[in-house]
Amino acid sequence: MKLTFLGTGDVRQVPVFGCNCRACNTARQNPALRRRPCSALLTTPYGKLLLDGGIIDLAERFQPGELSAILLTHYHVDHVQGLFHLRWGIGEKIPVYGPEDTQGCADLTKHPGILDFQAPLKPFKPFYLGELKITPVPLIHSKPTLGYLFESEQRQLAYLTDTVGLPEATTTFLQRHTELEIIIDCSEPPQPNPPRNHNDLNSVLHIHQTLQPKALWLTHLNHKMDEWLLDNDLPEGIYVARDGLEI
Repeated sequence: MKLTFLGTGDVRQVPVFGCNCRACNTARQNPALRRRPCSALLTTPYGKLLLDGGIIDLAERFQPGELSAILLTHYHVDHVQGLFHLRWGIGEKIPVYGPEDTQGCADLTKHPGILDFQAPLKPFKPFYLGELKITPVPLIHSKPTLGYLFESEQRQLAYLTDTVGLPEATTTFLQRHTELEIIIDCSEPPQPNPPRNHNDLNSVLHIHQTLQPKALWLTHLNHKMDEWLLDNDLPEGIYVARDGLEI
């Protein structure tokens, strides 16, 4: 498996419109430090799997037939906005998997175009794309949200965004996987109290200590987290993802 971070920012992206903090100004000067909406591409022997569709230029970025499937964590607009244009394309349908959400996002599922929405996924009920085993796991967010555990013969990779902490059942399930690598939401720098909808760094450090993964990558960062990182280091085994980074 190869995972490419297409976007590692939150809904505001980095730089934030109108913000003159050090992180935003630095990102304006150095395009490599910009963050687009959180999204990733998983390349496997089965094909290319798009994880969330928040990148708005999907119809220009990918060629017809290039995407084998799309997996959605949830239906907030910054995770699906690129699908609104993509759906009106012509040609083969693209299977789309995601959680059960009767509200969805606007008319996306009502008028799907070439997007072939599959039956909603059930937590902890694995399915296969080719030989790749995918297990949806529940997360804690303001909309029904799933993370995904991807398992091949060589790797165990958990993609966990958006969430604030982890449900007990998800923690227990992931603890059984001793070769685990994690990509996780870390929107905020350390806070006195956990944020309402996303992890701060304190929440991530607790998850890291509990699950003890081989490596943990931070994504869904906001500009305040980037500003904190200008003056602080992360513990060993925790890494900051950047747009375009491949692991």
